[in-house]
Amino acid sequence: MKNSGPNPRKKRNGAAMLEFAIVAPLLFLCFFAAFEFCRVAMIRHTADNAVYEGCRKAIIPGGTSREATIETRRIMNTLGVTNIKVTVTPRRILQATREVTVRIEVPLDENSIVPNQFVAGKSIVRQLTLHREGSQ
Repeated sequence: MKNSGPNPRKKRNGAAMLEFAIVAPLLFLCFFAAFEFCRVAMIRHTADNAVYEGCRKAIIPGGTSREATIETRRIMNTLGVTNIKVTVTPRRILQATREVTVRIEVPLDENSIVPNQFVAGKSIVRQLTLHREGSQ
């Protein structure tokens, strides 16, 4: 016996295209948001490592603030991060200097791959203070 009623497949013409048109922008939004948040986390962890390595360069006997700045920038350059601000305190490290502080500020506006409203105008700031080796 043949069914003479309307074919259910004909009622679904174009439904897949409409569903894709609704779901695709949400899917791409989630993908790019996840991608951007992963990049921010990677920048944050690299900044932690950069201030540590920069501080290590400065606290060894004979270390200078210039060496600390170069090392900190070198590590941040591995991610292609630009427009960073590195501050080493004290600016001139003497034999009597007891501790050294390295501070880094990374603006997320210039280092964001996808324009993102969640990180707009924000910066990652990391700072570390270590005692100099051989200081009293």
